[in-house]
Parts: sequence; C-alpha cells; structure tokens
Amino acid sequence: MNAPHETAMWPESEPEAASAPSNRLKIQRETHKLEKRLCRLVSKAIVDFNMIEEGDRVMVCVSGGKDSYGLLDILLKLQRRAPINFEIVAVNLDQKQPGFPVEVLPNYLSQLGIEYHIETQDTYSIVKKVVPEGKTMCSLCSRLRRGILYSVADQLKITKIALGHHRDDMLHTFFLNMFFGGKLKGMPPKLVSDDGHHMVIRPLAYVSEKDLTRWAQHREFPIIPCTLCGSQENLQRQEVKRMVNAWERQYPGRTETMLTALQNITPSHLMDPKHYDFKGIQASGQASEDGDKAFDPEPIPKPTIPGLGLITPIA
Repeated sequence: MNAPHETAMWPESEPEAASAPSNRLKIQRETHKLEKRLCRLVSKAIVDFNMIEEGDRVMVCVSGGKDSYGLLDILLKLQRRAPINFEIVAVNLDQKQPGFPVEVLPNYLSQLGIEYHIETQDTYSIVKKVVPEGKTMCSLCSRLRRGILYSVADQLKITKIALGHHRDDMLHTFFLNMFFGGKLKGMPPKLVSDDGHHMVIRPLAYVSEKDLTRWAQHREFPIIPCTLCGSQENLQRQEVKRMVNAWERQYPGRTETMLTALQNITPSHLMDPKHYDFKGIQASGQASEDGDKAFDPEPIPKPTIPGLGLITPIA
C-alpha cells in the first residue's frame, strides 16, 4: 500500500529505471527495422535481376570482411523462407597473407553448420613479387582471385557466384571508370564471366555500406582485416569514396538518387553512336520518345512573364 509514496520519495532513480528498458527497446526496434530493410533490399535485388532460381547452388564468397559476412547472413535468413529451393556454399580463398588468422573462418562457418570450402592459394607472394613497391595491387590480385574462384565453382558444381559488393561499391566503380577510365561503366548486379561459363551475382546491389557496418556490429562478426589492399589509402577508389561521402553529407539522399540514375539511362541524350544511331535520326514531324522530352519527361509549365497580363494585344 505504501509503494506509491516510497516511489515518490526517489524521483532521481525513476528515470534511470525507466530509461534503461526504454533504450533497450529502442535499440531492439532499430535493429529489427535494419534486419527487415536488409532482407527486403536483398530480396528486391534477387527478384529484380532474377539472381537466384529454383535448384541453384549458390557460392557465397566470404573474405572475412563485413560485407561478405553480411551477405552470407542475409542469404541464410532468406533461404529459410524463400518460395524456391536453393543451396548455399560458403567459400573462402586463403591467399597466404602474413598474419592471416586461418582458424577464424573455419570456426565461424562450422558453428553455422553450413557447407563450406576453404581454398588455399599463395597469391600474396605472386602479387608482392610482380607489383612494384608503392603501386596498387588490386588489379592483379583481383584477376588471380577471380580465376581461382571460377575453378572452385567448377569443382563444387556451382550455378551462381555471389559477391559482397554493395550499393556504394557500385557507385564508386561508376565514378572511377568515368573519371579515370573515360567510360560510363559501372559494376553490374549480374553478369556472365569472360569465359561464358559462370554467372556472377551481387545481391547487395541496393544495400548501403552504412547498413552493413551496423549489421556487422550487431551480429559481432569475427572481422578479418585485409592487409594486402585495404591499407592502400592512396587508391583512387578511396578518393572517390571520400568525394561521394562528402556529397551525401552535404546533400542527404544524393547517393540514392545516383543509384536510381544508373537504372534510368537515356542513350539518345549521351554521345555513344554504338548505342544510339545519331547519324540516322531524321525530323519526321511526329513526337519522338527519344526527343527533347526524354531529357525532361515531366510536364513543364508555361513561363510567366511579370506584367504580361497588363499588355493589351494589338488588334
């Protein structure tokens, strides 16, 4: 009976008791929203680009970084409730980098109870031997790694190879190619390998790096840092990343707008004759879908000139 009076005597303790559960609930709600968003965006990418089909055997390339951990984690969640049946095989390439903790990934994947394969190939020595000191190693390392993963895919009878590149990676690649390669070329959500034998998919195409970072923190993945290329701060990719992040800070939402632009291309308003027949176009006297309105699809209101209504037309 006296409890209400006793509580009133301790006003300072009441906010503390109430705030702790409140904070926990808030964190739980935000984490639940994050998980739903990740699953929704990955599902959307899979459906939009027909990435995974009935009976597929999907090889998820796991490097030990937050992105590939997140990809594997979300795909496993979706696999349990997907309307189709598909298998997941986690694959890691041990490139024999000095100090690489070889036990981390096998322990983690064993705990998950899923099929996995660790491929050991000393690409590190090759890259260090071939690439001069101070030069970027990404290109050669990527080619070597890609060739090995394709061979592993053949051995494991894989039908789809899933990579952990996310939305930001794809945008950065687009700007890298434009600024330094002179090409309007990005990182596609789905492609066939050069030899025509392997299908590569990027289910994180719609997912932001920020969300993957938060998810990795929540899930406490055993992150393995990359000492081969991740430490090369002079990379052009790092410069582009800083530029895009600065834009996003100054104009929130710009990153999402740029991603939309990659899905909304108008070849008639670029300058590549291989993708649009500029030489062959003629004025036909009829409205064309490729005409000026392709540049400005929204209705443009008639311009108003101040004082125009006061002018009396001449008879």
